[in-house]
Amino acid sequence: MLRVLIVDDDDLMRAGLRAVLSSDDRITVVGEAADGRQAVALARALAPDVVLMDVRMPQQDGIAATRDLSAVAPDVRVLILTTFEDDDYVFGALNAGASGFLLKRTRPEQLIEAIHTVAAGESLLSPSITRTVIDRMTTAVPPDPESTRRLQALTARERDVLTLVARGLSNAEIATELFVEESTVKTHMKRILPKLELRDRVQAVILAYETGMVRPGENAR
Repeated sequence: MLRVLIVDDDDLMRAGLRAVLSSDDRITVVGEAADGRQAVALARALAPDVVLMDVRMPQQDGIAATRDLSAVAPDVRVLILTTFEDDDYVFGALNAGASGFLLKRTRPEQLIEAIHTVAAGESLLSPSITRTVIDRMTTAVPPDPESTRRLQALTARERDVLTLVARGLSNAEIATELFVEESTVKTHMKRILPKLELRDRVQAVILAYETGMVRPGENAR
């Protein structure tokens, strides 16, 4: 069972999310929080696998709460669920350690799939958010030399995999592109992340664009 903590200051939204998640017998909602501070406290006490985190909340917003969670409970995966697509929210959440960012208009089945994806250690962005990330990279400031240096630790095949990940391909699509098994792609990703000192796939995509490994418009999906 995947243990999920719902965080939103809207009572009706929390009730709706709980109802949606109850349709999947592999998910159990272990608690609810109405603000960021309560979310961090409950996450430490209940040890959920995934936290569904709203952004705008009283006491402490979702981005600050995500940053605190990343520090005190790094194994907890945070999936931001919000009505806002503002660039600052997206990058604030990702920089704080969120593993995914979805809009509240996402269909119920997509939300459930996203929870399973994030819990499995992958990262996820809605298509419109992915576009925002790529567009921001167009005007990104030059990366610090340390980011470029870390890329040198990758093998040629690992660089191939990272490039295709940054272009938006799934593990299955990368396997087809490189004529390898999907399990091989997953193994490469497990090696790439620690070499680059990154938490997840989203951060790897951002680094690939920041360092110029991939440029906007190069077959991005």
